[in-house]
Amino acid sequence: MRARQWLLSVLIAAALSAPLAGPTAGAQSPPAAAPAAPPAQPVAAARAPAPAPTPVKVPAAARATPPAKPPAVPPSTPAAAKSTPPASANPASPAAAQAAAPAAPAAPPAFGFDDVQRLAQQRAAQPYADHDPPLPDSLSHLSYDQYRDIRFVPDRALWRNQALFEVQFFHRGFTYRRRVNINEVDTDGMVQPVRYDPADFDFGKSVRRPRNLSRDLGFAGFRVHFPLQHPDYKDELIVFLGASYFRVLGRDQSYGASARGLAINVATTTGEEFPYFSDFWLVKPPPQQRTLTIYALLDSPSLTGAYRFEVRPGGKTDVEVTATLYPRKSVEKLGIAPLTSMYLYGGNNALANTDYRPEVHDSDGLLEQTGAGEWLWRPLGNPHMLRVSSFTDEHPHGFGLDQRDRAFNDYQDEEAHYQRRPSYWVSPLGDWGKGHVELVEIPTGEEIHDNIVASWVPDAHLTPGKPFSFSYLLSAYLYSPLWPPGGRAIATRTASISNRSGDNSRRVLVDFWGGDLALLEGSQPVLAQLSAHDADISNVTVQRLPENGVWRVAFKLAPKGTQNVDLRCYLTLYGEALTETWTYLYTP
Repeated sequence: MRARQWLLSVLIAAALSAPLAGPTAGAQSPPAAAPAAPPAQPVAAARAPAPAPTPVKVPAAARATPPAKPPAVPPSTPAAAKSTPPASANPASPAAAQAAAPAAPAAPPAFGFDDVQRLAQQRAAQPYADHDPPLPDSLSHLSYDQYRDIRFVPDRALWRNQALFEVQFFHRGFTYRRRVNINEVDTDGMVQPVRYDPADFDFGKSVRRPRNLSRDLGFAGFRVHFPLQHPDYKDELIVFLGASYFRVLGRDQSYGASARGLAINVATTTGEEFPYFSDFWLVKPPPQQRTLTIYALLDSPSLTGAYRFEVRPGGKTDVEVTATLYPRKSVEKLGIAPLTSMYLYGGNNALANTDYRPEVHDSDGLLEQTGAGEWLWRPLGNPHMLRVSSFTDEHPHGFGLDQRDRAFNDYQDEEAHYQRRPSYWVSPLGDWGKGHVELVEIPTGEEIHDNIVASWVPDAHLTPGKPFSFSYLLSAYLYSPLWPPGGRAIATRTASISNRSGDNSRRVLVDFWGGDLALLEGSQPVLAQLSAHDADISNVTVQRLPENGVWRVAFKLAPKGTQNVDLRCYLTLYGEALTETWTYLYTP
């Protein structure tokens, strides 16, 4: 089914995130709502996950064993020869006897990313198999509300009172039937599976506690807690639940957009494939360590993948992602560092007339810095039909989904708090070569549907049997003066000029603010560098609004036909660019 699986992840994770008693300080998940029927158009959110493969077991012999290191001093040197005299030189000497004694066995190597790579490569060499142990009826037939009642008991969290980080787990059931195998890597680098125990969960009033469940039942996912807001309370920091989705928060943020481990064949005629994380390894940090390492194994019919997540919490939380893919077969379209969000309407969408709230969205634009250094801003839309936009580039500096409107008055929603939804920025680590940033916008009539997908699509194709590696830094933030460093477009508004039949001309307003614009008087000869494809532009004005210091560009747009119109605009002063480039796709 092509239903909004990630929608359910958002709602359920939000509900399960609430403490068992009393309000939670700091970042709050949006209020849960009943799941809606799937939209008519295919959505980019994950379908209900298929069953999980057989859990990966990592015996010591199977783990990576790096080649033995040479001794610090080569035996052929005089010092080495002197340090260990032959046993026959003085058999009665204690030193000689000690030298002749067998060496103590070396400690097994610590578990690391190379072990996950080896496991992923071994799995990719085998045909794809989906071995998922069936759930008992008492769990597989849970309703949505019943599943929401199952909550992890905080006092039984992994690393409780042992580290700055603590881990709580999601129960399997409802649509989350896939088993996710979770392991702990202790401080010595040894792997221990985290066993399921029904005593770790409060099943609420509507669910009868299951009996005789196997300790191998596994989990649906997990969330990590950290003292983001206050030293005496640990807030949610990062959540892995559903397919390869994960969400991360910085200080004073609440859940909105999400990230994915990988996207395969998004918006293609062959249909999207949803890879999933089947196994995790959580590395136990020392008591005061402020970073957390998570390893994960990705699987799907087309490929496997080894992932490492280095999580660094703060006002801007960073997650460094390192991945190696092992293709089983060719992939039509690969999406790297995919981001998913929701856009229902904003200042440039007529749906605003049907709701008391001025805007409803988790993100309001796609931001990109090209390899040439140009900053691009594309306001998001809720189109009437599926729309896919490509921004061709080479050696990109970064891209992300940004939430720029940060005032409560922008939304007037006292429950959802859209002004606190994080922006996500992806910074490639290393050269990503040629490709394009792809933006997919899917029609939706409700805010409960994720209808926006952005990712990097490389020109290079995956070759079966040939590993493909990449890495990037994912940042969750509310505001950054670096992205972009100059003036930015803060509002886009369009409206009809005439009610006459056949006249599809529009009045377009674009507001810019920030950077050097804030220092300029209204008398400065600021110019709009404006262009349009398949449309005529006239009546262009540029002015500084004395009420708020915003620089507004206004113009008349007259499409030449029924084709989409590409628009570009940025501000200059004496030939120097002052702002990012506003790009817009208008559909007559």
